[in-house]
Amino acid sequence: MDLDTVRTFVAAADTGQFQEAAAELAVTQQAVSKRIAVLERSLGVRLFTRTPRGAELTIDGQAFLPHARELLRVAERAAASVRTARRPLRVDIIASRGAASGLMRAFHRAHPDTDLDVLMLFDIETALAAIRSGEIDASFRAVAAPGRPLPEDIESVRVLDEPLQLLTGPAHALAGARSVPLAQLAGHRIWMPGIVPGTEWAAYYDDLVAQFGLTIEATGPNFGSDALLDTVADTPALATFMGGHTRLVWPAGHGLRRIPVTDPTPVYPHSLLWHRDNPHPALATLRAHLATTEAGHDAAGTWTPDWVIPH
Repeated sequence: MDLDTVRTFVAAADTGQFQEAAAELAVTQQAVSKRIAVLERSLGVRLFTRTPRGAELTIDGQAFLPHARELLRVAERAAASVRTARRPLRVDIIASRGAASGLMRAFHRAHPDTDLDVLMLFDIETALAAIRSGEIDASFRAVAAPGRPLPEDIESVRVLDEPLQLLTGPAHALAGARSVPLAQLAGHRIWMPGIVPGTEWAAYYDDLVAQFGLTIEATGPNFGSDALLDTVADTPALATFMGGHTRLVWPAGHGLRRIPVTDPTPVYPHSLLWHRDNPHPALATLRAHLATTEAGHDAAGTWTPDWVIPH
């Protein structure tokens, strides 16, 4: 059923005059008459009776009117559900405790009137598909790992280089160090059960291991950050890498140490990804906000893999 004919019917019913309905809809009176005739043929009934005073609803017209109003309300709600200016900005932050979460919290504090939905999608292929379908507006990812070039319709900008730190328990051999050179970590067991083959962070750590001769173990089930902290605190032989912007809280008795890594400092490159044709006004606001907070990339004394997009 054509919504223009339904809208014309409701306008004519409300005004009682085809001429007034035409003025309200900014069309000719002849167009109103034609639309009503089309609707009547479609329904197989007469909706109006012409009188000296104008147009009066027939019994069938009276029966159809409330349903016609509901059709227009449903159509408006359907359109509003996908109008970008009327729905929240949807952003994938991967994990709730990571650097991207901190960036979005800062954005929300700076722009509290911007409606925001935060999602956590695991892998980059899922995130890219969601961006391209319009399910989400943006995602934070490290790009572009070997064999995973960005599609041509996806834009990206590097927004944060997050330094890695070494996390140890109090009995670890490096627990008392104020900082540790990256080369000195060769021979130490670094346990990271959250590394999943095929992800962009797996590609990052594969390059780190290959270039600096490190030993990173991803064995065992990943029971989450709390279990990781418990194990590192109780096992002097194990340490782990932790992003400098990762927010974690652990019991005071754990005695964990966060130690800066230097010479060079490995940094994890977070980029914002979005579809080049995305019209959501809050996306432009987010990009502008991130542009004011980002620091310089590829700074002296830092390391990232060769595949990382520089800007």
